[in-house]
Amino acid sequence: MTTINVHTVSLGCPKNRVDTERMLGALGADMAAVDDPRDADLILVNTCGFIRPAVEESVSTVLELAETVRDAEHRPVLAVTGCLVSRYGDELRAELPEVDLWLSTRESAQWPALAAQALARRGFRDPAARRLSTGPAYAYLKISEGCSHRCRFCTIPSIRGPHVSRTLEEIEADARDMLAQGVPELVVVGQDVTAWGHDLGEKNGLRPLLARLLPLPGLRRLRLMYLYPAGLTNSVLDFMRQAGPPLLPYFDVPLQHAHPDVLKNMGRPFAADPRLVVERIRSRFPEAALRTSIIVGYPGETEKRFRALMDFVAEVRFTHLGVFAYQAEEGTPAAAMSSQVSARVKEERRAALMELQAGISAEHLRCYVGEEMDVLIEGPHPEWPGLSRGRAWFQAPEVDGLTFVSAPPEKTLRPGAIVRARVESSTDYDLSALV
Repeated sequence: MTTINVHTVSLGCPKNRVDTERMLGALGADMAAVDDPRDADLILVNTCGFIRPAVEESVSTVLELAETVRDAEHRPVLAVTGCLVSRYGDELRAELPEVDLWLSTRESAQWPALAAQALARRGFRDPAARRLSTGPAYAYLKISEGCSHRCRFCTIPSIRGPHVSRTLEEIEADARDMLAQGVPELVVVGQDVTAWGHDLGEKNGLRPLLARLLPLPGLRRLRLMYLYPAGLTNSVLDFMRQAGPPLLPYFDVPLQHAHPDVLKNMGRPFAADPRLVVERIRSRFPEAALRTSIIVGYPGETEKRFRALMDFVAEVRFTHLGVFAYQAEEGTPAAAMSSQVSARVKEERRAALMELQAGISAEHLRCYVGEEMDVLIEGPHPEWPGLSRGRAWFQAPEVDGLTFVSAPPEKTLRPGAIVRARVESSTDYDLSALV
């Protein structure tokens, strides 16, 4: 068997990245990653099709790669997969004849056979569960597929289908595989992590899943993302509090808004006062790091309702906040609603909320100056020799800030290591520390 050179581009969310890693693992021991697409035998683009900017980025990426290898002596096979294909498959096939292989999210099981056929091979040798692309510091652990909520702005159920939980056995095997590779932090992801097990008849929420994962050898940090408010019941939170480390007191709760009328218009599964879930968390975890995402400019968001949202953010003081201007997506109920907000107003509101959050984040991080804390090293800074990128416990990968760590010349900070460092300074979103 000859080596297959593969150039990979994975767009979109961490859940998409896991799919990419599984597809690369399916190519087995014959696969070698290459940075230059012109050196590849196979180009794999895993696309995002969630909102219009993601669709445009995905199409642009495919077109750029196709143009890059158009005149290559040995033209690579160009394979495109992911949410964009699931959403616009028929249109894409007609408009992008440069693509050799299309694969929707629901056809992933056919990937090894289709890839082998496109490469004129019989198959692949020694396929693995996953081939990590996140480095030695962390790995994503996807526990479910799809979503059964019916939020009126969201395309995910139509793209990915209803919520389907992976079994405890599948999840544990995946976790053990990642930990065996030396990864100290697992980041649990799903469209709604708190919905895990509902379709399997599990009535105890996340408790059996956490009980299975937390004792695994080698696990130093377990972080949960995408925790829907309705799933954070008193019993689940009590269990999490009793569990303790390595479970981090980090709560990523996508509230999307704070005004009850806007939440009702959104069709959110938890449309009551979001203060209730914040109070429920903080009563058990006073030290909790809270992250949320907010959509501004949703149809019917008046100036008064936006001011109520600003007041809510100022009151709660989230550790981390992501703010997105509403996108009217084709095929969603929200796109057909009246009272659409202008693009100018949406951007003004997004900027105002981010400015508010920048001040909150800066005040929060200043409190750590002078303290010592454990920092998980991700790798060297690409521009500053002797400086490493790392994360404190309250910093999730890719979406939160970083802790930059300096060490004396004689001390090497190995990626994946957890080191004790003293915080020397802070900015709006990042920390600087010394070992």
